Amino acid sequence: MPLPVRLPDVVDEMEAGGDEWTAYINRKTGELAAFPHDLERMLEEEDAEAASGLPDWQAAQLEDCRRVINDQDFIALPSKFDVHEWAIMERFCRSLDDGETQNRLLDAIRGRGAFRMFKAEVSRLGIREDWFRYRNDALKRIAADFLQDKGIPYVDEARGAASPAQTD
Repeated sequence: MPLPVRLPDVVDEMEAGGDEWTAYINRKTGELAAFPHDLERMLEEEDAEAASGLPDWQAAQLEDCRRVINDQDFIALPSKFDVHEWAIMERFCRSLDDGETQNRLLDAIRGRGAFRMFKAEVSRLGIREDWFRYRNDALKRIAADFLQDKGIPYVDEARGAASPAQTD
C-alpha cells in the first residue's frame, strides 16, 4: 500500500483485530499487516516444533509475521485498549438531544453486560445507524490522530481531506 494511506483501510484493520489480532502499519510505505496473537507468541517463544507442523499457508503467514515484527518501520496500530469503546458509547449517549433516550442509553452502559445492553437498547430505540455512524467517526478520529502523531500521511476520501503531512 503506497503512501498516503487510506484512512478507512486503517480503521478496518483496527476494527478487525479485536482481542486476538495485532495490526501493524509500515510508517514508510503504508503497508498494513495483521497477525493472530498465537503466531506472535510462537515467534517470541521461537517454538520451532510448533512451527514445523504448520500447513503451508500458515507457515507463510508466520514468515510474514517475522518480517513485520523484525522491521522497525512497522508499528502497531491502536488496539482495543487504545480505542476505549465504552467511552465512545458514553459520548454518543451524551450527544443525543432527547433526554429520555440519553438517560435510557446511559443506564444501559452501567454495570455488567454494558456492551450487550447498549446494543440492544440502541436497536430498540431505532438509532442503530446513528450509533454506527458515530462510532465510525470516532474510530476515524482515533486513527487520524495516531497517523498524524506518527507522521504517516493519509487521505479520507469520504471527506475529501488529506493529512497535513501530505499537503506540505
